[in-house]
Amino acid sequence: MSRGARVKSHSGIYHVMWRGVNRQEIFHDDEDRLTFLSIVEKYKLKSELSMYAWCLMGNHVHLLVKEGNEPLSTTMKRIGVSFVYYYNRKYQTTGHLFQDRFRTENVENVRSLLTVVRYIHQNPVKAGMVGRVDEWRWSSCLGYYGKQQYPKKLLDRRYILDLFSDVETVAKERFIEFNEKNNNDECLDDRVSPKGRLTDDEARLEIKALLGVIEIAQVKSLPREQRNELLQEIKKINGLSQRQAARILGIPYSLVFKARNRGDGSYASESREPSP
Repeated sequence: MSRGARVKSHSGIYHVMWRGVNRQEIFHDDEDRLTFLSIVEKYKLKSELSMYAWCLMGNHVHLLVKEGNEPLSTTMKRIGVSFVYYYNRKYQTTGHLFQDRFRTENVENVRSLLTVVRYIHQNPVKAGMVGRVDEWRWSSCLGYYGKQQYPKKLLDRRYILDLFSDVETVAKERFIEFNEKNNNDECLDDRVSPKGRLTDDEARLEIKALLGVIEIAQVKSLPREQRNELLQEIKKINGLSQRQAARILGIPYSLVFKARNRGDGSYASESREPSP
């Protein structure tokens, strides 16, 4: 069955979420994140898109944008194709990286607009990756706080700040207060790791240390025997669920589940796995 057309936003503003296929990791290091942001900036300028907020997480991206001189889907396609080309060349892999279709929600009024900005900036805090919103390097929060950010031409902050005050210092003060306020905002779909389990960033570091010279993105392309041996060891990492490992490695959950325990030849039990 074909997917229906997206409902057009009357304001032209959309909250976009882009996930890795099968929830796999999109970014493995800072170079990946910097490259993605550079690509977004390139096509933002070409399409005259307005960018009000963004946040790069391990396996997904949040963007708050106003459509430019071409359909949003066209701009997103240009960004996706360029980044996948970079990714596959760097990690010597093939296949899909992003889910077939990015998700959007229309933002039609000021209240929704500000809620989405805050939700995007608080993503890393609610995921337990940092204690404060301005400690996360990979979001637009730093730009709103007057701190150095990359890329310089990506954020269009003036429109949002003007909603708080015409006076820059007052607008910044009021924005920070709003941006850091405790809330139960829910926008699109995002999951926070339950207590007692490693966050994806923590899990990624543990997996990288175990893999040594092998890149995370290369695991799915390894010969089956070598891959299974690595999966046996990865499954022993405390606080790492099998579904989380599959997501980070970009492989089907069944491959992780069926990787045999060393020694006894039996399949690993899922009975001790926390719910995803």
